[in-house]
Amino acid sequence: MNIKEKKELEVTVDKRHIISIGERLYTESVELLRELINNAYDADATEVRVEIDADTITVKDNGTGMDEEGLRQYFVIGSDEKVLRSVSPRLGRERIGQFGIGKFASLAAASRFEVLTRRGDFGARVVFDKDDWESSRGTWRLPCDIFGPDPGAGDGTTVILSGLTKPFSLGDAEEKIREGVPLKAPRFAVFLNGCQVAPRSYSGQRIPILEGCRFGAVSGEVVITPKSLADPKDLGIEIKVKGATVKKDLFGMETWGKAIARIKGEVQANFLPLTSDRSNFITDSDEYREFLKVMEKLVGIIKKKLGKEADRRDDVKAGRAVKEALRRLHRALALNPDFSPFGPIPLGEEKGIGGAAAETARRKTVESEVQPESDRGERTAEAQAEKKRKRRNPLIKRITPNAIVRKIKMGDQAVSVCLDFFGENGPECFSEGNIVYINRDHSLFIRESQRSAAYTMYVARLLTQEISLMKETKSPRLAFARQSKLLKDAFAESERS
Repeated sequence: MNIKEKKELEVTVDKRHIISIGERLYTESVELLRELINNAYDADATEVRVEIDADTITVKDNGTGMDEEGLRQYFVIGSDEKVLRSVSPRLGRERIGQFGIGKFASLAAASRFEVLTRRGDFGARVVFDKDDWESSRGTWRLPCDIFGPDPGAGDGTTVILSGLTKPFSLGDAEEKIREGVPLKAPRFAVFLNGCQVAPRSYSGQRIPILEGCRFGAVSGEVVITPKSLADPKDLGIEIKVKGATVKKDLFGMETWGKAIARIKGEVQANFLPLTSDRSNFITDSDEYREFLKVMEKLVGIIKKKLGKEADRRDDVKAGRAVKEALRRLHRALALNPDFSPFGPIPLGEEKGIGGAAAETARRKTVESEVQPESDRGERTAEAQAEKKRKRRNPLIKRITPNAIVRKIKMGDQAVSVCLDFFGENGPECFSEGNIVYINRDHSLFIRESQRSAAYTMYVARLLTQEISLMKETKSPRLAFARQSKLLKDAFAESERS
């Protein structure tokens, strides 16, 4: 490039923001990438290319670039330019930057800050040297080279940081870009050492967010990831303002234990007021308090979703435990035919244990047996009288929609097992006719259901107890002796091998 003219730019320090400059501005040097890329976004760039090597970082964009007045404004610390002109001229973007101080964070990581920019026929290069910064008092001048027209060069700005004081990890840089840059914005792409940085994405149960308040909208998405994708090192929901993450927050979910590692996602609230370094919100503001009310509602929704998911998991575990317990009970009764209240049970014949469709049919069977019903077809007077005797005072009027029902053929009769909620003060188990009820609210059930190895044994203990009492009602001691034998045969070593 041919230098047409040499000038100097005077840097004006606004003392209200001087404390925010340099190494005190950001605790992490990698933060400067976020600021430089967001500056490009504000300048209507559609593409930003970041190159990082051992000693240099280059950030090049194809935005509108700067003319001489724009370049002077660029180096005014604490400028309110982006506050006054909050929407970009070409693409109508809501500008992210506010105070124009982010660029000075680079001096915490590099000794030299070089800006090359072009807009139309105007081109320039400005060098900002850390040694000059430290030796100056109040006002200092930056060397500025003005270039002539270059028909082959497009508009845009390139920032080159050299003399890095510490190495930059590509992984950390990519994570910071993904976290703090509006990658989901239309017509905007960021490349790191030649590879496009994709926005963060999670798989799992999605909860869309769109809530309004008196200051504006809160939008976004939260995902409940599968257990296999839980990441305890990446906790919290990202809070974004104008597409850039300001911070993460747990919103009180830190008391949820391991489940919190499954909650991922982001919310956007452009109305939230920020601190000058964009690292936090002004938490004592009315806007932030209104935002917290919206998030409290969202946390309640997440909690309900997790609860329903846990219920489904518990139902699957309970169904498996009952199925296995019934299978073992069937075998034990076949080995001890004198203990069976249902007649002889052939060894190896197990019918009636199935999946979801079979459970629905069994649920209807149980419901029909525990609820009064109208006559169906022609019945003998004796059969109807027997039916009335059985149902004069049934203990269970109706099972709940969450009841788990399993049914198995035992000799010439069928036995149903119903796991349902009968209250924490209700009985642990009981039976009516050929139906055995097990109370899922009982403290022992709750404890044993959390121990996979003991779950089936616990259900089998209750089943053998009720079956033994059906056979022997006069001598509880004899009934419990039979229960012990049935349990022993149900869990014999030969069965496990």
